[in-house]
Amino acid sequence: MNSIALLGIGNILEKDDGVAIYATQYLQKNYTFSPSIEIINGGVEGINLLNLFMEYEEILILDAIEIEDDPGSIYHIPSEKLTGYGLNSGGAHEIGVLQCFDILELMAKPLPKSSVIGIVPAEIDVSIALSSVIEEKFLTYIKTIINILKTKNIQVETREDSESLITIIENFRDPRRGTIQEE
Repeated sequence: MNSIALLGIGNILEKDDGVAIYATQYLQKNYTFSPSIEIINGGVEGINLLNLFMEYEEILILDAIEIEDDPGSIYHIPSEKLTGYGLNSGGAHEIGVLQCFDILELMAKPLPKSSVIGIVPAEIDVSIALSSVIEEKFLTYIKTIINILKTKNIQVETREDSESLITIIENFRDPRRGTIQEE
């Protein structure tokens, strides 16, 4: 069984709902981790992530979470408390993650230690972008994730060849950016 995975879930087509997908990409492009961790873009896969929950001892789920609080507020919630915090707010990916826990229990499989590092969205709208509020809080969200990893004895080093949030979002808008075109 592998040790720790960071799992970003969300939909980049729905503005702030994609914040965790951008965060996973940002972390992959800008940092190295020792011991290494798996960083996974789970998108809106939901229940299709079941095997993932059987492969890791611990999963840190990154997501936009609907909680009655100011947009940009950041929470770290243990998985056993998820249903009380609006993670199950109706999004297919959120329901799917909770169903993964239920199915593992029904199969008498051990549940991985897990928690959500969530950020309250400002705007859920059709757009490959982040609201200005979430853009402003993005680096605080990244620092929160890094600090949680450090409490788990993961060393985090900044890469020299970093990539900005704006570049990452642009690469999702046009996936051909950042790839070498053959002539």
